[in-house]
Amino acid sequence: MFDNNSDAYVGYQDVHSVRSAVSAILKNVYLWMTMALAISGLTAMVVAGNAELMQAIYAGRGTLFILFLVQFGLIWLISSRIGSMSFLTATLLFIAYSIVTGVTLSSIFLLFTTGSIASVFFITAGTFAALSIYGFITKKDLSTWRTYLFMGLIGLIIASIVNWFLASEMMYWIISYVGVAVFIGLTAYDTQKIKQLACACYAESEDTQNKVALLGAITLYLDFINLFLYILRIFGKRK
Repeated sequence: MFDNNSDAYVGYQDVHSVRSAVSAILKNVYLWMTMALAISGLTAMVVAGNAELMQAIYAGRGTLFILFLVQFGLIWLISSRIGSMSFLTATLLFIAYSIVTGVTLSSIFLLFTTGSIASVFFITAGTFAALSIYGFITKKDLSTWRTYLFMGLIGLIIASIVNWFLASEMMYWIISYVGVAVFIGLTAYDTQKIKQLACACYAESEDTQNKVALLGAITLYLDFINLFLYILRIFGKRK
């Protein structure tokens, strides 16, 4: 009898340890995602409030193009090299990426009213939270969405490049609504995937767990930013 109780207690302890490790990883995912969003938002507001900086960035396309290249380079570096770099280095690169993204986001203050930007941000936050909760608690395997979401994302990129030259208003609206749909799906899908990764690495070292959490934070940060921008295109009030 004593042995049976002991085995049950050990089993409970194991389950409790797993849940605690997974909870810690997921907590860090949302903590670091929120930190990055705050950094980007503050950077965007500071840059938008500085006329000289805005002039330097948007007077010509050269500076903005370089910023986009830096963004791409940073996200590629973190995603592809995080296994070989220290967690501190990866975190600093993520912060740098958040700042650069904030600089590029400052352009929305030139196009939309501050009030509508704030309203859309809260709409996005509520939508994101609901979808992330769904992705976390659903029993449905969302991996079946992967192909469709990937195809939708590629289609968005191609259509956006084409419309850069065509400047078609109809295509603009189609891209905006499809973009919202794609990132709604990605938010739920990525949340479930991150939860699965957290469960799979609960026994790994703290450094590995932190890196998994950081990659998860980057993924959800990108989902949030893109969802926000597409919703802003639809509901934002232009100046």
